[in-house]
Amino acid sequence: MSVSRAANKLVTEFRSRPTLRAGSLITTVFGDAIAPRGGVVWLGSLIRAMEPFGVSERLVRTSVYRLAQDGWLTSEQVGRRSYYRLSEDGRERFAQATHRIYGDPVRDWDGEWCLVLLSGLDAAARDAVRKEVGWLGFAAMSPNVLAHPAPDPADLEVTLRRLGVDNDVVVMRGRAERSDAALRRLAQSGWNLADIDTRYARFVKRFRPVLRALEKAPVVAPETAFLLRTLLIQYYRKILLRDPHLPTALLPADWHGHAAYQLCRNVYRAVYAPAEAHLTAAMENADGPLPPAGKGAQARFGGLDDVVMRVAE
Repeated sequence: MSVSRAANKLVTEFRSRPTLRAGSLITTVFGDAIAPRGGVVWLGSLIRAMEPFGVSERLVRTSVYRLAQDGWLTSEQVGRRSYYRLSEDGRERFAQATHRIYGDPVRDWDGEWCLVLLSGLDAAARDAVRKEVGWLGFAAMSPNVLAHPAPDPADLEVTLRRLGVDNDVVVMRGRAERSDAALRRLAQSGWNLADIDTRYARFVKRFRPVLRALEKAPVVAPETAFLLRTLLIQYYRKILLRDPHLPTALLPADWHGHAAYQLCRNVYRAVYAPAEAHLTAAMENADGPLPPAGKGAQARFGGLDDVVMRVAE
């Protein structure tokens, strides 16, 4: 299978879904492509970029309006053109997501758990913390206790501060006495690992032919690379929203998440440079083409500095 056929198959599958989640796909494009290149884009160029995915102009306009209403984006009118940029809250949320999507899996673990105690909050605040901290992978061990074995401390601090409860909850750390069987049972009961593993297995099945095609291709067309890169992160991100990122010691022995990470990393490295060429040519802000991606983007998936440019003219 050629790269173009692999891309067309993925796009056709995506477009044929009964419910096309345009807002979710635009969120992926903002996080993966626009945020590292200044975080602001002309709406017209975003509309053109979304057209191959089957997202109409009306749907793009509706989706960015909703993202702005939800606090992710802000808009600015310059003449007859509308520009959308990440809000301060949006930048913060995308920074948190970046750690999860492009970072290495948690492998080493010293047995220490992080507990968030909610007994000092009212019911509404407890519900808000459970929801937002749940995105960081925490699970409810009891109505007032959330737990995770290896969270990102900075992400937890930012989330609690954003919710305005950083001075009202108690965050504790404690080391578990090693009992592998009991800890694995705790992980199984606290998180739906079987469902997440199934989703990772589907991801591997979907994108393994893409990697095989890329390995045989001497060059990759820029727009094709952009389509592949966007759908790659779209599918991967949707799983990561559910994945608590537990240490290897707590995961099933045949966990598909490790294979999914390596596959995602390899496909991303193969399409990163030509996709960047497409973004430079197709995306604009008020000053012209988007600026080059910052150093943070080069650190994705363990580093992209050695990625070779393979772009079809």
